[in-house]
Amino acid sequence: MDPADYEDWYHTPRGRWIGETEYALAARQLASQAGDSLLDIGCGTGWFTRRAAADDLVATGLDPNSVWLDYARAHSSPALSWVEGDARALPFADASFDHVLSIAALCFVDDERRAVAEAVRVARRRFAIGWLNRASLLYSQKGRHGGSGAYRGARWHSTREVRALFSGLPVQKLKLRSAIFLPSGTGWATWLERGVPQVLPWGGLLLVAGEKA
Repeated sequence: MDPADYEDWYHTPRGRWIGETEYALAARQLASQAGDSLLDIGCGTGWFTRRAAADDLVATGLDPNSVWLDYARAHSSPALSWVEGDARALPFADASFDHVLSIAALCFVDDERRAVAEAVRVARRRFAIGWLNRASLLYSQKGRHGGSGAYRGARWHSTREVRALFSGLPVQKLKLRSAIFLPSGTGWATWLERGVPQVLPWGGLLLVAGEKA
């Protein structure tokens, strides 16, 4: 997919709603303060990285695709940092960032367990990592038979599988939340999203958040 087309989707009413809903879920779990540092793993065109910067976080986006990073740089403030790198071997020292964020990116990475361990390693305080949910309406629409559009090639997980990715790592107070219960983005979908408890594990995004032990 072309990065400009991908970014344009976030400027549609549905894309904007999904992006803001997913970011709000992660932001609540991170409970960051202005001036905190944040690493966005698998940042792509940088939508979530820029969204975090808009909340006065010192944001860095990391992605393995240089073309997408070039797009992110060209459409962002010079104050943001962009790093080309592999989620399985992050080019940062231990505890380099107050918070680590990743939204539906590690499901495209071989050896997700290693990528999760790296995310935890570079986090100083909290992390929020999201996966695509196999027990969701979004999966039935976009995930079957190898996936379609931006979801092609992604792995979709159960709650048990994403929890297992953190087993044995130095983490505590893990919470699992979900969002995007009706991915249509219609008025009915946005109304339902406000009322459904995020502890219910049926949203299109499964988010695991916690603290560095």
